[in-house]
Amino acid sequence: MKFYMTPGSCSTGIHILLEEVGAVFEAYIVNLPAGDHLKPDYLAINPKGTIPTLVRNDGTAITEFQAIAWWLARQYPRRGLLPTDAEGEVRVLEAMNHAVGTIHGQGFTRIFTTASFTPNPADHDAVQARGRQIVADGFAVMDGLLAGREYLAGTFSIADAALFYTEFWADRLKLPLPPNCAAHFRRMLARPAVSQVLREEGYRV
Repeated sequence: MKFYMTPGSCSTGIHILLEEVGAVFEAYIVNLPAGDHLKPDYLAINPKGTIPTLVRNDGTAITEFQAIAWWLARQYPRRGLLPTDAEGEVRVLEAMNHAVGTIHGQGFTRIFTTASFTPNPADHDAVQARGRQIVADGFAVMDGLLAGREYLAGTFSIADAALFYTEFWADRLKLPLPPNCAAHFRRMLARPAVSQVLREEGYRV
């Protein structure tokens, strides 16, 4: 398989899952600041111009974090990345979508790409403040889900990889994590696949 990713981005979560399941793949760096995601050769693979993208052995591509994560969990069922019951699975998907869609998509996006939300530089501080509030509220929800648990589903699942990359961003930006999320972040850092991925992506563990 071919994995198109950007170090330190949301694709780090998928990178972790690929290592967790023991998948064989080739990694290709997409340089977002340089505009690699908008070049014709990449758009031919992923017309959305987003990352991550996973091209499977049959040549077909999967885009979107949640779709790739779910496919990996179903493709490698023995790794236990999804609960086997419908209620457990839907709760994992619910948590993963909140991490990706809300904490990342609505919160961190306002912090990282502020100008895309307003053409007026005078509004940037307000946009970023709203982003930080969304992030804080999102982590508060996750903190509640983690109460009394080591991982969101009790055991490691695809939702934890999604939560981790947002926790990683918070740590890099010195944004506070509530207690259960902070403990989850430390627990994730101790996983061999996570430390391996961070080293490969150029971060000190």
